[in-house]
Amino acid sequence: MKKRTIWILIILMVVTIVGLVLVQIRYVRINAEMIENQFKENVQRSLFQAVRLVEENEALQYLSETLEDVDYSAKSKGLIKSGNAQKDVLGMTTDSMAMDSGKDFTLNQKLPSIQLSTKHGKATIEETSRYLQKKFQQDFSRSKTILDQAVFRWLRESDQKEISQRVNFDELNDILQTLLENNGVTLPFNYSVVDKQGRLVYKHTNISVDEQKISQTGNVFTQKLFPFEETNQPYYLQVDFPTRQNYILNSMNLLLPSVVLVILILTIFIIAIIIILRQKQLNNIKNDFVNNMTHELKTPIATISLASQMLQDPNIGKTPEMLQHVSKVIHDETQRLSFQVEKVLQMAIFEKEKSPLNLTEIHINSLIQDVIHSFSLRVTNSGGKIIPSLKAEKDLALIDEVHFTNVIFNLMDNALKYSNKPLLLNIETWNEKDRIFISIEDNGIGIRKEDLKRIFEKFYRVSTGNLHNVKGFGLGLAYVKKIITDHKGTIKVESEPNIGTKFTISLPILKNQEK
Repeated sequence: MKKRTIWILIILMVVTIVGLVLVQIRYVRINAEMIENQFKENVQRSLFQAVRLVEENEALQYLSETLEDVDYSAKSKGLIKSGNAQKDVLGMTTDSMAMDSGKDFTLNQKLPSIQLSTKHGKATIEETSRYLQKKFQQDFSRSKTILDQAVFRWLRESDQKEISQRVNFDELNDILQTLLENNGVTLPFNYSVVDKQGRLVYKHTNISVDEQKISQTGNVFTQKLFPFEETNQPYYLQVDFPTRQNYILNSMNLLLPSVVLVILILTIFIIAIIIILRQKQLNNIKNDFVNNMTHELKTPIATISLASQMLQDPNIGKTPEMLQHVSKVIHDETQRLSFQVEKVLQMAIFEKEKSPLNLTEIHINSLIQDVIHSFSLRVTNSGGKIIPSLKAEKDLALIDEVHFTNVIFNLMDNALKYSNKPLLLNIETWNEKDRIFISIEDNGIGIRKEDLKRIFEKFYRVSTGNLHNVKGFGLGLAYVKKIITDHKGTIKVESEPNIGTKFTISLPILKNQEK
């Protein structure tokens, strides 16, 4: 895939995911505002209904007390007799009807019956209708007068009463709770009554201290008590919902699946981008590997071809020294070619989940000593030195001798290749608990911090600066890491540029072995 195509795909994915996130954020915000507005409307409606109900209760209570006073006054004057007299809502009896008719009616007498015959004189339907209309007007006028007096006294006295005398606070709490529930608000609440200056007159708490800690700043709604009353001392009802924010969040639970879906899409998008970039990087590394491998294999082949041509050329003298030199060149280049082919074949190891190890009991110190003995000639020829310090007293472990020998050889070979001065190679072993530690430290060019995290990756090669003679496929340290892991061990690296590099290997050892 071309680089341009990859970036176009990434840009399209970014635009898509950003648009999706913005739409989701807008959707969540609109829903939150709708829930918030609905909550406010329900609370304000409940508060208005509550104060109206409180006002109506006060008026009914005052009217009831006024009518009781009127009834008591009438009884004291002898206007209402005991017996079977029936009172209406205003406390008036049917005796008043008898007194207004001008006839001698008693409580047990009935109203004149309607007669159609003219011989009964004035007791006709027309006279009876006029009588009833007049009686209704008189009763209505008298009742209205009593009600007007009661309302006038109520308005005059209410402005002089304390708010605690006008409102039953315990009853107000029940009213608020009932009306809030009827309007769909089931949150716990506190309410208080304050005056015009904001001074607290009464406070009622329905929420425990632990619940109040949920929200440090309450959400207060205010409604004037007796809203249609003109007074110089207004009082206000304030209701606080400390858990209001939790209510809004809980009301948005239906949006949770869509939020999870967006997060999942975003995660998949990020993973896809990472995979695409890694595949692109891997493709570049593989291209470099193929080019490097071609060069590595072509050089010994060309050298062998040239040597064979020299042997076939009749113009070149076939002296014993020349034949020995040419044969040595062919032998060395053949070994080099075989070594490079073996390196390539090591790639098969990484295609398997576990390497086929042939584990045997091996003394680590002895194995390392053998590798040092075979490698020391190369180091001394370049002016370097190997300093062994094999202090591990318990060094018997289950390892694959061939693969583990390659691990030690690769680390020592890297130390020699990445050195710009005479190599000083320190090799040390020691014991900690039931493990053996092996460290290989050099004084080479070191590794930069940005490369340390990737040196164990397949095909990855560290830049060597001016060291143009360093060849390889980027498989050595990846091979080392895999073999150590398959031996249930660990490897870590410490390095400083221009100071050196130290590899430390940890392996489990066999228990119950002699020192």
